[in-house]
Amino acid sequence: MERRTFWFFTVPSVAVMVLLMVVPLATTVWLGFHRLLLRDLKNPTWIGLQNYTDILTDPEFWAAFRWTMLFVVLVVPIQMVLGLAVALMLDRVVRGRSFYMAALLTPFIVTPVVGSLVYKDLFDRGGLIAWLWQVIFDDPFQITSGNVRYLIVIQAVWAVMPFAMITFFAGMQTLPSERLEAAAIDGAGFWRNLWHVVLPHLRTLVLFVGLISVMDMYRIYDQVFVWTGNRFTDAHTLQVYNVRIATAFDIGRVGKGNAMAVLTVIGILVVLVPFLYRSYKDQISERT
Repeated sequence: MERRTFWFFTVPSVAVMVLLMVVPLATTVWLGFHRLLLRDLKNPTWIGLQNYTDILTDPEFWAAFRWTMLFVVLVVPIQMVLGLAVALMLDRVVRGRSFYMAALLTPFIVTPVVGSLVYKDLFDRGGLIAWLWQVIFDDPFQITSGNVRYLIVIQAVWAVMPFAMITFFAGMQTLPSERLEAAAIDGAGFWRNLWHVVLPHLRTLVLFVGLISVMDMYRIYDQVFVWTGNRFTDAHTLQVYNVRIATAFDIGRVGKGNAMAVLTVIGILVVLVPFLYRSYKDQISERT
């Protein structure tokens, strides 16, 4: 390819990437060193690392950080295991597969806020699950700080599991039938076949799904805000905490919110390091 042709194709995409990613990120970093309020956006005041110091010494930040980490650790493995299980079942279905797949993908295509509101309505007074709870236990169901975290985790798994399911199912369609036949001839059962044939074939997709899922769950906001709002602050994730401090009352600490956004990006990079390293090792091994 000629150099002129190369630049003709690459310059527009690079320019768009710089405009949409690099410029906002640089602006966020710059604003994170300023005191900037919603009521006075035209007069930022340089305060250095004060915003970062305030955040890192805030007990609410560390509570949100611990809950976010726990949320990621719970939701990501569960949705990946369930997604693989459903994909294995779909792979064995012949009749009605399209119908089942469309039904299973419904949570994934529903807007997160809408899905969360519908799911939450089931547990509110007058909802189906709340009504069944009262019928069975003769006690009205209440959303409290003690159970809201469990409800958020269940709803998050329900919402994101279809992504893992459809990805693993697509990967299984590329598995050569010769490998499965050879494993069957060798007397391999379901579990050995899964462990030694299916999972090695899906290894790259497992890393991909894990990577995307960790990023999504680390910065989750919609579902948590619908469930908690301004209540249950102990169930707020980092993104809900960020929005709270950035739009607090009628003041709005925008500079502090930008500092929190920078910390979020750094946190995502740190969390993703194991996945990125493993992906890099796999690519090197494939080349050699």
